[in-house]
Amino acid sequence: MSVTHRRCLAPAAGAVFLALTLAGCSGLGRTAPGTVSYDTPGHRHVTFSNPLVTGCHKLEDAGALKLENNTLVDMQMYPTEDCSGESSAYIATTTSNVVAPGAVPWRAFSLIH
Repeated sequence: MSVTHRRCLAPAAGAVFLALTLAGCSGLGRTAPGTVSYDTPGHRHVTFSNPLVTGCHKLEDAGALKLENNTLVDMQMYPTEDCSGESSAYIATTTSNVVAPGAVPWRAFSLIH
């Protein structure tokens, strides 16, 4: 192999390595540090830690009537299980939300990142 050929491969190999490194930091698998706690219509208290920042997260036991976001990431709450619908609520980090009397519980959430 000649010296000229090696010089051409070095930048190409570096570019491939950089692309793979950046792809590993794309956000897949990242979590929101902290806890999410909520009270269900059945008077059950649920707490979980470090939810993934991607996707729609369904809440257990028919949803939440009161929710506390003690993560470092803001949340968007939805009355549907698939994070759709116009009636949603924004819950900033380290704040809480209570569903209005007579309203449906929050059934799912997504994280804003």
